[in-house]
Amino acid sequence: MPQFTKTLVTTALPYANGPVHLGHLAGVYLPADLYVRYKRLKGEDIIHIGGSDEHGVPITITAEKEGILPGNVVDRYHGMNLEAFRKCGISFDYYGRTTSEVHHNTAQDFFLEIEKKGIFRQKNEKQFFDRKANRFLSDRYVTGTCPICNNAEANGDQCEQCGTHLSPLELINPKSKLSDATPELRDTMHWYFPLGRFQQQLEEYVSSHEKEWRSNVVNYTRTWLKQGLNDRAITRDLSWGIKVPLETQEAVGKVLYVWFDAVLGYISFTKEWSAKQGTPDVWKEYWQDPHSRLVHFIGKDNVVFHTLMFPAILMGWNEGREVERYNLADTVPASEFMNFEGRKFSKSRNYAVYLGEFLEKFPVDTLRYSIAMNYPENKDTDFSWQDFQNRTNGELADTLGNFIKRSVDFTNARFDGVVPCDSTVEAWNTLGIDWNDALEQLDRAYEEFHFRDAAWLGMEIARAANRFLTLSEPWKMIKIDREAAAKAVALSLNLCHALSIILFPVIPETCNKIYAMLGFDGTLEDRTVRGKSLFAELVLPGLKLGHKIRETSEILFTKIEDSAIAPELAKIAGLLAEAEKRDAGVAEALLEFKPVISFDDFSKIDLRVAKVIAAEPVKKAAKLLKLQLQVGSETKQVLAGIAKHYTAEEMIGKNVVVVANLAERTLRGEVSEGMILAVEGADGKLFVVEPSGDEINGKEIQ
Repeated sequence: MPQFTKTLVTTALPYANGPVHLGHLAGVYLPADLYVRYKRLKGEDIIHIGGSDEHGVPITITAEKEGILPGNVVDRYHGMNLEAFRKCGISFDYYGRTTSEVHHNTAQDFFLEIEKKGIFRQKNEKQFFDRKANRFLSDRYVTGTCPICNNAEANGDQCEQCGTHLSPLELINPKSKLSDATPELRDTMHWYFPLGRFQQQLEEYVSSHEKEWRSNVVNYTRTWLKQGLNDRAITRDLSWGIKVPLETQEAVGKVLYVWFDAVLGYISFTKEWSAKQGTPDVWKEYWQDPHSRLVHFIGKDNVVFHTLMFPAILMGWNEGREVERYNLADTVPASEFMNFEGRKFSKSRNYAVYLGEFLEKFPVDTLRYSIAMNYPENKDTDFSWQDFQNRTNGELADTLGNFIKRSVDFTNARFDGVVPCDSTVEAWNTLGIDWNDALEQLDRAYEEFHFRDAAWLGMEIARAANRFLTLSEPWKMIKIDREAAAKAVALSLNLCHALSIILFPVIPETCNKIYAMLGFDGTLEDRTVRGKSLFAELVLPGLKLGHKIRETSEILFTKIEDSAIAPELAKIAGLLAEAEKRDAGVAEALLEFKPVISFDDFSKIDLRVAKVIAAEPVKKAAKLLKLQLQVGSETKQVLAGIAKHYTAEEMIGKNVVVVANLAERTLRGEVSEGMILAVEGADGKLFVVEPSGDEINGKEIQ
């Protein structure tokens, strides 16, 4: 691995159209903060850059629903989320906004640089236009019936019911969200970024890092590369966003697509941070010095934006340049998802625990610790109130808090609040653990982004310390051997000091309290100096004979009573009941509002038994399987939205029921010549209808 002198950490930009919830914290912001705080403890040159994504259709939709301006929406949620992050101890060096002038200029500079090189492609295309509203409609402004599952309220970019990614042109009976009118297709021109032009460079880039990257990052990225990279639009017909910086008729009314604009925020925010330091050019040392490391913390749903699309944009800028070349990401530690009491967080259904609300009820470090211990590194994990309560009471209060308070109180009571003797290196090994090995494991866990392991190792040291104090019994030993009691107390105090540093990335507020109880002024943040590693100092006891501690202690963690989480459990029950009622209501509404048909209409539907003879996933459509069906003597190709519920291998050989005379439709560039029947279970899983019997292939369903 190359040696880096600086590290730039970025975190995915949350949309400023709603509050951040614990899923966001667990997947992106807390792991980034753990890493940054640890590297600062080691005295390394590292900065953490984040900010709000304030453009895009979701924000304009929110504004229109509330009857306010988009700027009012982003002002509200930017401030709300920044305050929630501050309360949670997320130590950004800078938290910017994509509505800033610096960001607009940066994004426009990138557009002009790549346009000047002739890299962009211009394409005329059909797009829905709302005559009543007199504007083109972006995908989120179009709704209609999903061609896969017949959900009548599918959005133009994705069906929330079956999860299929769509384009507005694929919707049945499309309608405008602005006027409820049926939109018409009109010609419009857009700029496209040719990702395929950079495919070979991207292949080489990924190959150079795949040994270090997490398997989910490599797998998502390789899947896209295997399918072949296509052109991707970078402009939209909208009034809210960064204007296309060209004085041409084609550019009128067009803004940069948010996927192109948002990732450039990492650069513009670093520029703003640099200017705020009074060193306006120092940002280049983090972005353009080959010895600087770039790390993107994201969730798994953002992988390809950071391993393919953003690198391709930077490659476009770098092309033909000898100077001012941007670094590509060295690593992209993407997390899996953290669920909430067994279900996926959902802002649209209000099934979430919002960060700001949580911190009004419970101490910040109880949350940080609980999430760190359940960090979704390589698989989805779950936040539950019961686990949160158990960890707070058993690990933070009974183990760590109990050890710190007993050590400080006994020192004040029997040794006048003074470290009674020096501890030796050999004393560390009386804990029952190999001290140096424990520190090496901890360092490796942080450096390799294994944050759950790091939190667990820290608590294991706290357990060992608590065990040592309990078994040493200095309160008894002092009656017969004051020197032995003094050694036990000195070692315990040194363990308190070590734990304040070891656990600082995870529970910084608590560790600063421990640090203060040990008689130090200021905070551990004050002691972090570039070039000096506090972590390296842990190999030796840090408190010497005569060191004076504070005269009073405090309870670090108050146990969480059942009564404190009872309202949260009741809220969950209510949310689940609402979800079930809503789901039942949707099903009921579908039954109620489907139009009545005559027997003659029904008799036109040709239902046949077919056998699946081949199956494969559809490229860039995670929910679709392409099925080859044997229907009597004929074969038909059907695209079915069942990939979430069945693998291609599971479908081969199954008997299914197919609507054999359904008109052809083209989805994702593939022809579908029918539809297979399936039923949705109570848990949302689809079950394909599987008829059985002898010699039934091709038979009509009576």
